[in-house]
Amino acid sequence: MNPHLDKLQSYPFEKLRQLFAKVSVNPDYSAISLGMGEPKHPTPPFIQQALADNVAGLASYPTTIGSQALRVAIANWLERRYGIAPLDPATQVLPVNGSREALFALAQTVIDPAAKSLVVSPNPFYQIYEGAAYLAGAEPYFVNSDPARNFGCDYDSIPAAVWERVALLFVCSPGNPTGATLTLTDWEHLFALSERYNFVIAADECYSEIYHGDQPPLGALEAAHTLGLAGAPRPYARLVVFSSLSKRSNVPGMRSGFVAGDAEVLKKFLLYRTYHGGAMSPTVQAASVAAWNDETHVEENRAKYRAKFAAITPLLQGVLQVELPDAGFYLWADVSRTGLSDTQFAQRLYAEYNVTVLPGSYLARDAHGINPGSNRVRMALVAEAEEGLEAARRIVQFCHSLSAS
Repeated sequence: MNPHLDKLQSYPFEKLRQLFAKVSVNPDYSAISLGMGEPKHPTPPFIQQALADNVAGLASYPTTIGSQALRVAIANWLERRYGIAPLDPATQVLPVNGSREALFALAQTVIDPAAKSLVVSPNPFYQIYEGAAYLAGAEPYFVNSDPARNFGCDYDSIPAAVWERVALLFVCSPGNPTGATLTLTDWEHLFALSERYNFVIAADECYSEIYHGDQPPLGALEAAHTLGLAGAPRPYARLVVFSSLSKRSNVPGMRSGFVAGDAEVLKKFLLYRTYHGGAMSPTVQAASVAAWNDETHVEENRAKYRAKFAAITPLLQGVLQVELPDAGFYLWADVSRTGLSDTQFAQRLYAEYNVTVLPGSYLARDAHGINPGSNRVRMALVAEAEEGLEAARRIVQFCHSLSAS
């Protein structure tokens, strides 16, 4: 067996299942889950129709590089969304079966397992980053998010001796679970570090289209373009971005996303995927073209999230320390004032009010003397508005009951 498998921790939802295993739930309440970040808004009918209209594609083996139509649709969307110069659909764009599998696979492509490399990850983090590092033969190095920096990471705290071993840096902006976004200054600093120490930046941007202010989040390609790093001799050097239709278009079951950026990295990634078997179904490709070419459903989806956050966040602010995030569909709430730890809060809320939230410590690791997820819980506001409001009311009632006891 692969010995690196022994380094993997249980996934957060398995830890949650164990936490709830012996809990007796109050039968007076129906179940509401804010635990998993799975979009619950309906899939737009035109995407469903595109799938139905292209079922004949199931009779053909797909190519790993994907159809020209899909790669062009993705390149055109990137140009519209971020105002960047057109990417070459043949060399700078690659369809993938959702960002999750691609984030994992990229590590296998760029890491030399004999080099004893490091993979830098934010902390807390999307758990795939850690697993990708270990199973590629590297070790993760965690940089804690800091509430005083809008949950940004202090990359200057990383010693030069660490940077010299780094092969890959995972960046998640907007962040999971914090919702924090990187600024142009942040990106400029990371690009300079990448150039100095010759590591690849993997920018996970799957939450980019759910934001709460007027200004859409800055993308990594957009930042590179603005800073003059998109041109010759090596456009977007050592930078690849990941995005997905799952959250943007409410189609998590389609498993459709893309990787874009440095053509040299993507050439090696395509070679890896040719053997790995990561080709997307032609049926899904056709529906993905329809999704990337339409913005109306994205605007409607974003409006629904904004309305939910506007209604729910003030309710919770009366009992918890929680702020509206820059973007994404999570609330990252500090439960310290309740007198309970994050696991105690989640367990008792589930037992007494049948509402599921995810303990923040399950999404982070002990690093540099702390677990930055401790005493926080992640709430995924993915359900329709009324269910989310009902969950918020129960959380308020639960917190009031703690104050009264």
